[in-house]
Amino acid sequence: MDTSPSQRSSGFFSAIVLAIGAIVAAAVLGAQFRTIGSGRQAITVKGLAEKEVRADRAEWTIGVDVKGATFAEALAKIRKELPELRKFLEAQGLNGAALREMSESITPDMEQVEGPSGHWRSVQKGFNGSQSIVVTASDLDLVAKARKAAVQFKADGHSIEYADPQYLVSSLDQVKMSLIGAATRDARARAEEFAKNGGVKAGRMRSASQGAFFILAPGSSAEDSDYGGSYDKRTVDKIARVVVTIEYAIEP
Repeated sequence: MDTSPSQRSSGFFSAIVLAIGAIVAAAVLGAQFRTIGSGRQAITVKGLAEKEVRADRAEWTIGVDVKGATFAEALAKIRKELPELRKFLEAQGLNGAALREMSESITPDMEQVEGPSGHWRSVQKGFNGSQSIVVTASDLDLVAKARKAAVQFKADGHSIEYADPQYLVSSLDQVKMSLIGAATRDARARAEEFAKNGGVKAGRMRSASQGAFFILAPGSSAEDSDYGGSYDKRTVDKIARVVVTIEYAIEP
């Protein structure tokens, strides 16, 4: 049966559209195959390393904490107690160079008081006064001894407050750099093992990033992470740990 010119034209254009669609589809599939293929040309691994480290510096905050009916009374109590606190610290062998006085602080002493109708409201009951001294020392045993002696000093009637010492590692950058080197070697060994089992070789490094850096208390653990970290300051002996992520090219 003969077809009209308009029908032949419509069929011709339909064929062109189908052909173009096939070409585009082939191009898209080719791009996908190339992407998949290129994705198989690299291997990404994590490397980790850890070492024992020991704190070489202690920081300890201790200070007077007083109350006064007036601003002036609270301030006078601070200035009376602080010299006594200094004498105590010096008697523990902590010399003046290791002591740093913070600023005096006076704040209203607000208390919650229940009114006749049962509603609670804030009422000022004088003033709170405080001033801290930050002790920094490399003799960790001396700081620990002073911390223990502070219990009796407070029991003797002195208005003081204190926290536990913080034990710090001053060479953190050096520790981190040495661990990054070890973690990189660990990542390379892992990549070569993966590649060997896959019948290929691990080639040059394509990218690398440092992940989490941990300073941990002995016996504690941390999850591998690509960011963040933690710093234990409670213990003298610690474990330093670093994680790196490295991508290597794969060679046949």
